[in-house]
Amino acid sequence: MSTHLHPPITADYLRSASEVIGAATSVRDAAALWRARDPQTRVMVVDAIDMRDETPALQLGHRRVYLATSNGHCWSVTDRADAATALILTED
Repeated sequence: MSTHLHPPITADYLRSASEVIGAATSVRDAAALWRARDPQTRVMVVDAIDMRDETPALQLGHRRVYLATSNGHCWSVTDRADAATALILTED
């Protein structure tokens, strides 16, 4: 079990993330910018089709941000910001 504690994702955190992710020139640049700003949070870019059945935490134009958590092996999308340890980004 990991002893690494991730700070909770809050409304302010999501607001900051939305500003950075929404302003980036591409979704991959957005991921790189957010990784540099918060190295503790894992940021993944996936195809939008892979997330079609999930509800985004943020929608920023053609970009969507999903919250994810891991049990140490498998990742899952969560609607609980306090449980999230990663952001999944997509772009249509």
